[in-house]
Amino acid sequence: MSKILIVAEHLNGRLNAATARCVTCARELKADAIDVLVLSDAPDDVAAQAAKLDGVSKVLASTRAENSHPLAAVLAPQIAAAAKNCYTHLLLPSTTFGKDVAPRAAALLGVGQVSDIMAVNGAHAFRRPIYAGNAIVDVEVPNEAIVVGTVRTASWPAAGESGNAAPIEASDIDAALPTHTRFVELRQASGDRPDLQSAPRVVSGGRGVGSKENFAIIYKLADKLHAAVGASRAAVDAGYVPNDLQVGQTGKIIAPELYMAIGISGAIQHLTGIKDAGTIVAINKDPDAPIFEIADYGLVGDLFKIVPELESAV
Repeated sequence: MSKILIVAEHLNGRLNAATARCVTCARELKADAIDVLVLSDAPDDVAAQAAKLDGVSKVLASTRAENSHPLAAVLAPQIAAAAKNCYTHLLLPSTTFGKDVAPRAAALLGVGQVSDIMAVNGAHAFRRPIYAGNAIVDVEVPNEAIVVGTVRTASWPAAGESGNAAPIEASDIDAALPTHTRFVELRQASGDRPDLQSAPRVVSGGRGVGSKENFAIIYKLADKLHAAVGASRAAVDAGYVPNDLQVGQTGKIIAPELYMAIGISGAIQHLTGIKDAGTIVAINKDPDAPIFEIADYGLVGDLFKIVPELESAV
């Protein structure tokens, strides 16, 4: 009997859409049950949202004051205790949250981790990218071991809502929590623009934009398109924008319907973060830039002339 436990990602009482994408992946495993674990100091609202996801069998709501902030060192022991001897699979989204928590939980369970699951070949067999997405490999997990994996959210659509909400049960997890880690503060980017990881349209700028001040041209176009703003690592390292806007292997993996790469040459680390995008538009003055190899539409020219023309035409 196979049972899957998904750890819900949430913030400020809202369930992250990445959890719904994990549910879609879990359904491909044809499990007997798909449960969602909500760890919080006040889990009721998040648990109610998770219970509506189509395919969820049950939601486990664990209330603990220590869970008021998502610290990996605090959450991992509880996740491992909840999953051990009760579940065959433990899944988390391959987001900053999942990448932080999943390895700790896997270590506590004494197993390896399958990262960035992009396809399911069987109950213990998966497909995942390696070498910054240049190669795809099939991997297998021993049948006797619990499967701990992170789900590549760009490869899976979000599960819809079910007509009947799954039952919600209070879960009292017996796990000793460490005291060497404490929450200091959370700094978040503020603004009215869509979230980068879930936005259907994204406009990104690269080193070719030239400066922090010039990046205003990217923001203006994004606002016209009601799009999120992203950036290449080169633009982040140059100080044009904060690192929470970085797209790529060491940033955010995204799959918007439209991705506009402006002044981005297309290093392989960046391309792996956008390979699942629906339509890719590239603007670069270098006709030999690697970004044109994967772009659906390419414009060779001065971005400072092309982008304003696009903005006025929208």
